[in-house]
Amino acid sequence: MKTTRFFHGTVSILENVKLARATYRLRLASAELAGLIAPGQFLMLRFPDRWDPLLGRAFAMMDTVRDETGQPHAVDIGYFVVGKMTRLLERLRPGDQLSVWGPLGKPFPRYDGVGDLVLIGGGIGHTPFLALAQRALGLVGYAGQPARRECDRVVLVYGTRTADLLAGVTDFERLGVAVHISTEDGSAGRAGRVTDVLAELPRPQRGDYWVACGPMPMLRAVAQLAQSWQVPCHVALESPMACGTGICYSCVVPTRTLEGWDYSRVCVDGPVLDVCQIVWDKI
Repeated sequence: MKTTRFFHGTVSILENVKLARATYRLRLASAELAGLIAPGQFLMLRFPDRWDPLLGRAFAMMDTVRDETGQPHAVDIGYFVVGKMTRLLERLRPGDQLSVWGPLGKPFPRYDGVGDLVLIGGGIGHTPFLALAQRALGLVGYAGQPARRECDRVVLVYGTRTADLLAGVTDFERLGVAVHISTEDGSAGRAGRVTDVLAELPRPQRGDYWVACGPMPMLRAVAQLAQSWQVPCHVALESPMACGTGICYSCVVPTRTLEGWDYSRVCVDGPVLDVCQIVWDKI
């Protein structure tokens, strides 16, 4: 029997939990979707009974949830309340429903043989890193793959504007992840931005790898630092998109080609890309 690698349907809300100021974790009940999705991939969400917002919105998978037998039965996504869609999500209660399609995009590759896997998140950019950290530490397998350790250590460098925007830090600490915090106003951790923390950490060793997700100016700064230190680095892009399946070309980013450069679609060619692929001066 052919295995379905894509889910499109209506799911029920199990939880909608506030993690920090304006940051929530939404739990979607779907064993099928939870068994398919891998760290780095995303979902498109839409309200089944509303015409406004008309289009779906993309949300990264935070983690899957397992039942008492160890089988995945739900998917967590994180969101920050900032616009019409997320204000409506904030009102959802257990038993409410959403239309969902996914998993979409290319997941994070395996980081086998890596020394320190340094995860760099700005704002709500840390969202996809909880699942990645668990996979890299060999604690959880995703998308039907067995759990196996990929790296020696996982480090999280996480920055927000102020302390009350920090979300889910203890989840990483419970995994044994080394956490370094920055806030722009100095209310928690180091005063400054994530790149200030990166610059103060021990110089990366051969075999270390960086992965970053957050606002584009932050990603550009991380890419410049990674390239100057010759550290391999992936970024997970958060481009707005309308379809999530590569049809509308609303989420393009300039990337290098043999002939020069062209546009790649974040939804199908990403969202995980190597920093060396991206033409940063054209963004």
